[in-house]
Amino acid sequence: MFDGRRILLICDDEEVSRPLREQLTFGDKLFVSSEPNPESGLELFKQNSFDLVIVTFSKIDLNATDFIAGLKKTDPDCVIVVFLKDLSPEILNALPKLGIYDYISKPINAERLSFLVKKGMELHSLMFANHRLIYGLKESNAALEKQNVLLVGRIEESTKNLTRLYEDLRSTYMRTIKVLAQVIDARDHYTHSHSENVARYSVVIAEEMGLSAKETETVREACELHDLGKIGIEDNILSKAGSLNAQEWEQIKRHPLIAVQILEPLTFLNDVIELIRQHHEHYDGRGYPEGRRGEDILLGARIIHLADAYESMRSARSYRKIPLTKEETILEIKRNTGTQFDPSAVEAFFKIVDKLE
Repeated sequence: MFDGRRILLICDDEEVSRPLREQLTFGDKLFVSSEPNPESGLELFKQNSFDLVIVTFSKIDLNATDFIAGLKKTDPDCVIVVFLKDLSPEILNALPKLGIYDYISKPINAERLSFLVKKGMELHSLMFANHRLIYGLKESNAALEKQNVLLVGRIEESTKNLTRLYEDLRSTYMRTIKVLAQVIDARDHYTHSHSENVARYSVVIAEEMGLSAKETETVREACELHDLGKIGIEDNILSKAGSLNAQEWEQIKRHPLIAVQILEPLTFLNDVIELIRQHHEHYDGRGYPEGRRGEDILLGARIIHLADAYESMRSARSYRKIPLTKEETILEIKRNTGTQFDPSAVEAFFKIVDKLE
């Protein structure tokens, strides 16, 4: 299942270390390196590449935070799972702020341990791929800009070829941006396939409302990219288990405008960009980022907002492990019709809701 992945286990308690090693190495091709203390563990981590770190802490003190900072300084994408003896609320609340992925405790649950290891290593791979994509995107942009300068001088003699090249460039941009958006969704196993699901729901609603094929396609493309701006939001905020404080909520509210800033150079996406900008506006004007209301919000954005809310309520999230039932979700949408949601979009939604999951 894991095939060659490497784990660093740091534990000075053999009663904890032994069963962990047995669980980690039984039946899977995992390479587990074990160190007795954080000092030697950090030194080994600096010298080698690991997909996951499991470390035992008796308490979260200055030594623990310094050690975690050392891991993050060596590898910012480092995924850390801690074994805790003390499960007090204070310690559990401190974990996300320190950049810790998750925790385990006695008795060791083999199924949970296997799940955390699998998802943690997948997350490490995705974050590494994310950095490579961003770097590749920058390089591609630079190369494409140079190519465009050369192409301008050949417009008169090769208009037909230039048009074809422009379409190729557009397709390249779209493929790259969509892959990046998918990676952002996959950073958190709770939001995997979120944008894909929102696109499916939005298209069905748009077709029910009589939007043209071109308008429906614009809605679909906007759905695929609507959370692109979350690349600028810290992971510990996106995956926070509890309620967001005011400062964290202000960061979350920035993500539509971050997406707009990323996409603005792609002028062929102007219609898509406007839908992304407005997809968190509420029908009564209490949404963000501009506080638009009613018909001042593009119809496509009102549709995406409804589909986005439906998909979120029907899925597990870091802050709500159990999804709402379909009946509970429908009741919540009814309760917020005319305030958060456009009544005409809700009316169309209720006609097709039986087709949705």
